[in-house]
Amino acid sequence: MVHIICGEKGKGKTKVILEKANEAIKTSGGNVVFLDKDLAHMYELNNKIRLINVKDFLVENSGEFVGFICGIISQDHDLEAIFLDSFLKISFTDKENMKPVLDKIIQVADKYSVDVTLSLSVKSEDMPEEYRHNVLVSL
Repeated sequence: MVHIICGEKGKGKTKVILEKANEAIKTSGGNVVFLDKDLAHMYELNNKIRLINVKDFLVENSGEFVGFICGIISQDHDLEAIFLDSFLKISFTDKENMKPVLDKIIQVADKYSVDVTLSLSVKSEDMPEEYRHNVLVSL
């Protein structure tokens, strides 16, 4: 299942996604991964959560990003949850072109039973209709 935390820039999406990740590791019987554009939130996450700086892995476009997500899922059979902060930035996409990337992430998450939570700098009313049921928090 894919959950979306949406809202304009500066509304507190990162704080919410950090809280959700820390809650997930408390109840998880498996592994939790947090992807971000840097390591700035290293000390705000539980040390059992694997924090990955996407920039460290030379991901340069949305296709490579989807491949990166698939690689993470394929290498960890105990993976239960992935958190993606600043989704548009780390996935190298924008509001107008995010649909193919989001569709593939939803498809892979459903196929391998991995919960994916992502923060998206889009107003809830500007969310495409097909993703509105995925909105967990709207700020």
